[in-house]
Amino acid sequence: MNTWKKIDLCGAYRLALQKHADYLHASAHPVTYTEVAQFNTALITGKVPGNFELDMVEAGLLPDPFYGENLLESEKMEDMHLFYARKFDYSTEEGTEPWLVFEGIDTVAEIYLNGKKTGSCDNMFIPQEFPAQSLLREGENELVVHIAPACIEARKNKISAGNTALKYNYEALRLRKAPHMFGWDIMPRIVSAGIFRPVRLEYRPTIRLNQAYLMTAGIDLDRKTAHLQLFYDFKTQDADLSRYEIEVTGRCGDSSFYASERPWFTAGKLDFTAENVRFWWPKGYGAPDLYQITVSIKKDGAVLDTIRHSSGIRTVHLERTGLTDAFFSGKFHFEVNGRKIFILGTNFVPIDAFHSRDRQRLPAVMDLLDDSGCNAIRCWGGGVYEDDYLYTRCDELGILIWQDFMMACALHPTDEEFCRVIRHEAEAVVRRLRHHASIMLWSGDNECDQFTQYGAFPRDPNRNRITRQVLQDVIDAEDPTRPYLPSSPYVGPDAARLVDDTYLTERHLWGPRDYFKSEFYKGSLCNFASEIGYHGCPSRDSLEKFLPADKLWPWQNNDAWMIHAASPEKGTGGSYAYRIELMAKQIRELFGTLPDNLEDFILASQISQAEAFKFFIELFRTGKPNRTGIIWWNLIDGWPQFSDAVVDYYFNKKLAYYYIKQVQQPILLSVAEPKNWCCEVKLVNDTGARQDIFCRINDYMGHNRTVYEGIISIDGEVKTVTSLPYSQGEKKIYTLEWTCGDRSGKNHYLAGNPPFELAFYRDFLHRYYPNI
Repeated sequence: MNTWKKIDLCGAYRLALQKHADYLHASAHPVTYTEVAQFNTALITGKVPGNFELDMVEAGLLPDPFYGENLLESEKMEDMHLFYARKFDYSTEEGTEPWLVFEGIDTVAEIYLNGKKTGSCDNMFIPQEFPAQSLLREGENELVVHIAPACIEARKNKISAGNTALKYNYEALRLRKAPHMFGWDIMPRIVSAGIFRPVRLEYRPTIRLNQAYLMTAGIDLDRKTAHLQLFYDFKTQDADLSRYEIEVTGRCGDSSFYASERPWFTAGKLDFTAENVRFWWPKGYGAPDLYQITVSIKKDGAVLDTIRHSSGIRTVHLERTGLTDAFFSGKFHFEVNGRKIFILGTNFVPIDAFHSRDRQRLPAVMDLLDDSGCNAIRCWGGGVYEDDYLYTRCDELGILIWQDFMMACALHPTDEEFCRVIRHEAEAVVRRLRHHASIMLWSGDNECDQFTQYGAFPRDPNRNRITRQVLQDVIDAEDPTRPYLPSSPYVGPDAARLVDDTYLTERHLWGPRDYFKSEFYKGSLCNFASEIGYHGCPSRDSLEKFLPADKLWPWQNNDAWMIHAASPEKGTGGSYAYRIELMAKQIRELFGTLPDNLEDFILASQISQAEAFKFFIELFRTGKPNRTGIIWWNLIDGWPQFSDAVVDYYFNKKLAYYYIKQVQQPILLSVAEPKNWCCEVKLVNDTGARQDIFCRINDYMGHNRTVYEGIISIDGEVKTVTSLPYSQGEKKIYTLEWTCGDRSGKNHYLAGNPPFELAFYRDFLHRYYPNI
């Protein structure tokens, strides 16, 4: 972060709203504060950061889009022009240049200072910066931002027959706006607009640092040394650089380093070795030590400009093959500082349909993430590049980040114009985020490779210029320290010839979404699952917050349930109308019947989800070393809905959250699926040290009789403790408990085949897990 003086331009704006038809017929459009204030249409207070629908709700012009079927009203706002206006004071400062900086404008906008156009933008994913010196005046100034309706603007873009998107998402094929905003199975169609992140005026020194990136080029853990490279780029009008100096310092507790050099050009690399290094480690593998980095440019010993941020010293590597086989001979695993890391993660999807509210929700979401035992997240490619708070907090917590670029479930254009747009966006994103130690991977997109295999006209995904050339070139140029994966899942040259994704080393395990222990799940051959999930109904308390009383029950033929599934249209014809029925089928699969009341439906659904997530995580953890990680879908909802999330929009935890927290502890006692008339009991030790662990297993249905207890010494990662007799026709619950020093944990195993009795499970839940 630079240390420049700033004028905060957030807060209350005058906001004028105009429908597109009226805009077309207007003789003139407002470009000054006075013109906006005198606008002859709706004029309200607009918050910055904000979204205009929220301002309309507050002004009483729009019902809460999250309640009942009100979402459908938001579609009527998709042709709205917005005019934001405010005044501010400015005074010049010698040796500086004023720049107007928007951290996020959604999406197509023109910016005016004092009635003069200063610039335009059409990408909500990246900050927008405009030189302002020629348009500013001493004293009072006026800022006006005109945001055009995205759905109308998208019609100006060329879409070809070979381009493909999900039903509601064709606007997002070229328009650089969060794909989920047009409607997704996990997010509502609220296209929205606004200045959704902070805006400011910056006083930039005329001589300044443009870039300062400290890279870890190599490490020696035994000697506690690191080879570091500082890439710098600065601006100056001076022809003679002999009086200049580039300086970098870093401090982390009792460890520090210093290096400097005289630059011979306005860009360069400063190579040096740091001693007594405190390395950054992921959660569970060591301390996530961060250095406070200061980079300065000096002239004649005087500091002209400074950039400060925190950064970790570490290396990251992805070891992978394109394919695996029935013997798990493929590879897909991450290494940090040369050590193999088992990934326990969750997909990080939008945490609010209105991104201006992300920042206020993030602290609580990050607390949940840490508490759940995750050591990684995958920032999914259908959302936005998240707020800085997320990346900084992940650095501090040791939580690794798999970062998608924002393309999802589509066949985007690959012409020169779109390549240029994506290259510019990727450069801005990588430069903004690359100093975060938590980022372990750049990924080109979400499921776009797979989309080439669907439909009547399959094609080779390796011909995609965007993900095979443009993004790879950006990573090579801007961040050579990290691995790059063209797509998730990645269908490389060796996999493109296959008819399905069975043998990919990294997969999204959705499939038929039938019984969670079906062959599709337990027989999967992938080393790494980067998506996997199961439905769970929110609590009654949450349902009552977003559904009218007459829409709470029954779920059948219920448009309110359907809309919160999340279908942007009534009836069963919507693309996501299947999701409520799917949730019900998953209940029926486990319990053999469907409850006839809401309370039992909620409980049965949450049990089904909790058992599924528990099984998925145990399957991958006990499957080491063949299995190397799981990133489940997902932690929390971005609006009130029926979904795979284990925490609902109102931060109410579903049963699955508690089960996940149990089985993501460093020590896990778990029962594997039956083989040869018995089930092996597995002990997993991810502490990184030899442990003596006391284990006890009881037959809950056999009067809680102890069938095994003993102390197991384990220095490896997985060890078989004992075997339990198993019969397909017999239903049992085994309870498992372990103690290691002052740590302890519990688990259970549901033996036998469905259907199980809901009443019995309810009793077990209350007795064995009384605190859930």
